[in-house]
Amino acid sequence: MRDVAAVAGVSLKTVSRVVNQEQGVSAPLERRVRDAVELLGYRPNATASSLRRADQKTRTIGLLLEDVSNPFSSALHRAIEDVAVPRGVLVFAGSADEDPEREQELLLAFVSRRVDGLIVIPVGNDQSLMLRERRLGRPLVYMDRVGGVPDADVVTADNRGGARAAVSHLAAHGHRRIAFLGDASSIWTASERHLGYLEALGAGGIGLDPRLVFLDVRSMDAAAEIVRELLARDDPPTAVFAAQNLITIGAVRALQQLGRQHHVALVGFDDVLLADLLQPPVTVVAQDSTALGRTAAELLFGRLAGDRSPPRHIVVPTRLIPRGSGEIAA
Repeated sequence: MRDVAAVAGVSLKTVSRVVNQEQGVSAPLERRVRDAVELLGYRPNATASSLRRADQKTRTIGLLLEDVSNPFSSALHRAIEDVAVPRGVLVFAGSADEDPEREQELLLAFVSRRVDGLIVIPVGNDQSLMLRERRLGRPLVYMDRVGGVPDADVVTADNRGGARAAVSHLAAHGHRRIAFLGDASSIWTASERHLGYLEALGAGGIGLDPRLVFLDVRSMDAAAEIVRELLARDDPPTAVFAAQNLITIGAVRALQQLGRQHHVALVGFDDVLLADLLQPPVTVVAQDSTALGRTAAELLFGRLAGDRSPPRHIVVPTRLIPRGSGEIAA
């Protein structure tokens, strides 16, 4: 900044005002400063600036996702950025990959960079770091899953209600042998969707067959293999509820490979890219990822602005989208 001031022939304070977009600098002086900035290739040091600010704000937030390559996580990330960027706030994001150690590493990296707040999809049972940060006054919002810090805000989809709607929809088309393929049972959302499946069976007077329930399905390939194995049985299911988007893709692949896509009904949880262009188009329970991300971000920025109201748990509704695969009769 001293070099810029010397080249422009102005005071250091004038350079500071121009760089920080403050009022009180005439147009000719501002032009001279900006020309000097361009000539010297000067870039402000955001970290140093934050240390000098009276409020110690860094204008950054940390976002801990499950896997940024998953379309659902990507949509959440974009929705949060759409709220943060107009406020001049940068979003640091990372993937926990369902690994508690990785979760801790990323959280430490975020807080060491003095992020103003955190939005977290929690993974591990050890929430001590987040609890400590919350007690130190750093705002925290749990997104997609319920976490272990009691005074943190939470934003989730209606996982149980969406699963109930999916299975009840299949039952309404005559299905009584409905297979369930779910994500890791340790994940809160997976557990909620499994409970929704069980509740819908009970409400429909359908007996539970444990041989049709598969938990801890961790990949598209694993889902495809399970569907192939199920349909090779003497008493195969007539319908499949795939309780996660990657599991849905695996189920679709297996049904297509076996030529059974027009005979076995399928409903997936989470919409899948191009699902409406398949034959048959895939019926899904859609989460509103934009609403989830925006709501979490708005809660966080509300806390940063001084909101001291009691913590909130906001549940975003899901929507059943009938497209064809879930309407195949038993």
